Amino acid sequence: METFINEEDYSHFYSLFQDMENVNVNNTTKKRRRKDSDSGNKDETKKNALKEILTSLVLLDEQEKQEETQWVMESQQDKDFLESNNKQTSQAMIDYYSQLQNDYSELELADTLRTKRSRRSAFATAAVAATADNGGSSSPPPLQPTASGAGGQQHHRRLWVKDRSKDWWDQHNHPDFPDEEFRRAFRMSKATFNMICEELESVVTKKNTMLRDAIPVRQRVAVCIWRLATGEPLRLVSKRFGLGISTCHKLVLEVCAAIRSVLMPKFLQWPDDNRLKMIKDEFELISGIPNVGGSIYTTHIPIIAPKVNVAAYFNRRHTERNQKTSYSITVQGVVDPKGVFTDVCIGWPGSMPDDQVLEKSALTQRAQMGLLKDVWVVGNSGHPLTDWVLAPYTHQNLTWCQHAFNEKIGEVQRVAKEAFARLKGRWSCLQKRTEVKLQELPVVLGACCVLHNICEIRNEEADPELKFELFDDEMIAENGLRSVSSVQARDQIAHDLLHHGQAGTRYR
Repeated sequence: METFINEEDYSHFYSLFQDMENVNVNNTTKKRRRKDSDSGNKDETKKNALKEILTSLVLLDEQEKQEETQWVMESQQDKDFLESNNKQTSQAMIDYYSQLQNDYSELELADTLRTKRSRRSAFATAAVAATADNGGSSSPPPLQPTASGAGGQQHHRRLWVKDRSKDWWDQHNHPDFPDEEFRRAFRMSKATFNMICEELESVVTKKNTMLRDAIPVRQRVAVCIWRLATGEPLRLVSKRFGLGISTCHKLVLEVCAAIRSVLMPKFLQWPDDNRLKMIKDEFELISGIPNVGGSIYTTHIPIIAPKVNVAAYFNRRHTERNQKTSYSITVQGVVDPKGVFTDVCIGWPGSMPDDQVLEKSALTQRAQMGLLKDVWVVGNSGHPLTDWVLAPYTHQNLTWCQHAFNEKIGEVQRVAKEAFARLKGRWSCLQKRTEVKLQELPVVLGACCVLHNICEIRNEEADPELKFELFDDEMIAENGLRSVSSVQARDQIAHDLLHHGQAGTRYR
């Protein structure tokens, strides 16, 4: 039996299915809306995060710029402070040196007046004594012993001349005296000594007086050279040459002044263009570095503690080495490849570093006037790198190229060091504290440099026994880089030396 369902019976199924479909559609719509909402939220979150990152980068960049600006300002302030401090120090040193010269001039004037008064008093006493010896006569005492009266009594010049032995000098001055022994005594041959005497004769010669005969030129020059060569005390020099101590001291200063005025213009001058070209060529053969016009070095000469501004002459490095208080003055010199001085700067206090001595020298003034174009003067680590001073690299962790460059700089510097070693070895007065006054010492040191040049030019070999070992610790200059262009020039020279096979330490 079949049963049929009419439309009224299953109409409620249609409504049920329709309701379920509506529910499904609503659920699907809600899911899509939720999905779209979640997707929109994620995009918004990403955008916000990106904005935050960009904002942070901008802030960091701005902060970095502010820090860089602040660093530049602080660096400029430090630089200005250092320059101001350096200028103040330099001005203070110049003022001090000027005051020192004035003080010494006043002391020298006082000593001169005192000496004149003493001489007038001695002259008056001598005149009275001479008058008494001559029986009341107003005539001066005889120059030679004379016989008078029945007993043939002699009147001697007891006051004017003291008998001293001159045997040592007479022996060395004899024409037959061996040249080798003369060279050992005076650090030069007879021929060189004779040339110096001939050059100085017109300036050193003195006339005879009614009281005594003038000291011969050869003996005057010999007293000075012997004193410089040996550094003997004046009392021993006096005994050797048969002269008074004060006379020997006076002769040394007079002859040194004559050497400075007569011989220095001939034997110690900055080279002319032709000579400078020869010097450049010779230095290039030694080191491979082009346009080197000289090697510069600064040494110290010990002195007795001065009476004025002692601290300025205090030498800390020598004090630490010798374990006793040491004072000194500086001698800066530029030499050619043969060790001949072409420029010297003498007399600055021993506490000054090498770069400050260089700054105050006439060599720097010559450079500032543009007279040292296309010329390098090779220094050490104590000198600054400038447009005309070539100094070695001083920082840590040098490259192969920089190390090779420093080796070549050292070869040029060795020429100057050996020249100063021969200078001090040949003239022993430079090795120990001298009796010469501080204000008179530059003249004596200048004479030693001139005599050194004469001996070097005339190929006077230094005695091996007189070899002297230099001790002058190098102090790295406070401001070692003074020119950007010089830094580039030095780097180029170092590069050329290494890659053209001239540095001696080529890459393999």
